[in-house]
Formats: sequence, C-alpha cells, structure tokens
Amino acid sequence: MLRFLFRGGPVVPGKHRRDEEQRMASRQSAAAHDRFAAETGEYRRELLAHCYRMAGSAHDAEDLVQETYLRAWRSYAGFEGRSSIRSWLYAIATNVCLTALEPRRNRVLPSGLTGPSAAADRPPAQAAPGEVAWLEPLPDHWVADPAAVVVARESVRLALIVSLQRLPARQRAILILREVLAFTAPETARILGTTTAAVKSGLQRARARLDDLEAPAEDLLEPADPRARALLEGYIAAFERSDPGLLEQVLRTDATLEATPFRDWYAGRATCLRVLGGYVLGDPGDWRMSATTANGQPAAAVHHRDGGGALRAHGIVVLTPTVTGIAKVVEFHDPALVGTFGFPDRLAA
Repeated sequence: MLRFLFRGGPVVPGKHRRDEEQRMASRQSAAAHDRFAAETGEYRRELLAHCYRMAGSAHDAEDLVQETYLRAWRSYAGFEGRSSIRSWLYAIATNVCLTALEPRRNRVLPSGLTGPSAAADRPPAQAAPGEVAWLEPLPDHWVADPAAVVVARESVRLALIVSLQRLPARQRAILILREVLAFTAPETARILGTTTAAVKSGLQRARARLDDLEAPAEDLLEPADPRARALLEGYIAAFERSDPGLLEQVLRTDATLEATPFRDWYAGRATCLRVLGGYVLGDPGDWRMSATTANGQPAAAVHHRDGGGALRAHGIVVLTPTVTGIAKVVEFHDPALVGTFGFPDRLAA
C-alpha cells in the first residue's frame, strides 16, 4: 500500500521510471543532435570540396564526408572547444581521407598514363575494367558557396586536382590545408597529429613536386564569361549537328582531347578533329548536351542515341575555355555521372 502513497499520489513503479528516464535521455539526445547539426552543418559543402581534392572522386568525397560526420557525432560529447569546430571537423575529415586513401591507387586522366597518341586513324584504345582508377568531375552546385565562389572554383580546377593526385596523400593533405584552406603550420600540425617542422618540410616537398608538374598557365575564362558560354554553346552545337567545321571554330590549334576510360589521348586540333569526325560525331541528332558547370569550368551532361533511338545518359564533358578558344576537352564516359549532376538517365527524343 505504501508504494501508492508518496506526496499524496502514487509512486511510479520501476518500469515506468525506466521509461521516463529513457524518454528524457531521448530528448537530451535530440537536443544534442540539433546543436551538433546547427554547429557543423554550415561546413558540409567545404568539407565535400576538401574530400574531393584529397580523393579525386565526387562519389568517394560524398562517402568520406558522411563518415566524417558520423565520427564527429560519436565524439561530439567530448569536444571541449580547444580548437574551432571548423578545425576539429577538418582534422576528422583529413584523417578519414588519409585512412581511406592508404590502400587505393591515385586517380588519373589518360594524359597521366602516357604521351599523346598520333594514331588518329584507329579508334582509341580502352583500358580494361578496373585497370585504372579514373579521376571524376565535381558538380559545382555541390560545393558552390556564393561568398567564396571564385576561391572554390580555383581550388577544384581539373588541372589542379590532377596535379594533387600525383602527390603522396600526406603531402597532398599538407598542401591543401596550408595553401588552399590557409591553416597555419601549427594548426596543420594539430590536424595531422604531427610537428610544425614536419608540416613545413612536407609543404616544401609538395611545392617542389607541383613545380615539376606545373602546366603552362592558361588565361582561363570563368564559366559565366560570355566568351566561355559562347565556346560551350559552339561545342554543343557541333556535336548535336555533327559538324566538324563548328568544332574547328571553337578549338584552339593546340587543343587536347581525352576521355575516360580510354588510354589514348590526342594533342593538336587537326588530330582531335580526325578522331572526333572518324569515330565520335556520328549523325546529326545522335548527341544531346545540356549545359552545366564542373570543377569551376563550363561543362555539359551528355546523352547519346542508342540503337533503339532513345537518348540515354553517356557522361560529362568538361571544357577548359581560354581567350583564344577551348584548350582542353575531357569527357568522362560514365553514365552514372549524369545523374550525379542532376540530369535524367533518359531524354525525350
């Protein structure tokens, strides 16, 4: 009888008390999760760009950011504010990337495998499945921050990502943290769990390696520049009309052409036109391209007409526009990328 008498009301039985404790713990956990989301959510896009610079793959970067936030949430209760939330997240993300990249091959483009092919009289040779880890393009809308859009574009240009992938992963991390994200040497050392001296030494080696790899500077046009838009529109029209003459108008005389998963790539407008005209362009209407942007450059989602007449996803093409024309064309022949960029797998004829 006494268990029903406590301050004029019934005593809560043990089961009910446990239920109430569980509900309270659940409310506390929800409140903590809301605080976590509010404090960390604003950094998701820049962490995605960071993981892409490290991994060279949009799909891998997405997975790495998910793992970063999972680990951050698990350790959030122990975060004591000795560094900023941003530095703390970058420490987790960088170490997630280094662990994931340890057993993997660096991603490349065809131009990273061999010199340009002069054999324009035969189709390009294709790499065997799984033989090469190919670089992937990054949709601009994944990482675009209006407050820092120019910086974001410069730091994910294809040429820079290609060069970064040739560095050892730890040197790559040091270079990105110091040169792209502007962390100090002591901050970078804390993020990587090393010494300031090691960071300075690693940065010197990374800079020296990049200097050896550095391509001639291009007078690049921003995607919104009317000249860049005109070059993209001309490239799209040339394919949709199957018109080599239009391609000749938009390509520079020293233009290069490469496409994954093909090992062969080509240099010089004349050679590129022979390959495209002989093996790619086909008939008018075979291709449909939709303008977009990737890696801070003009790009297009590509659909190709199949044997049944349907326009199906083919890949993403990224252009390097300059004041004198298109300097580079890189086509990523992976139909899954079309969906990644927000376009349908199939278009109406």
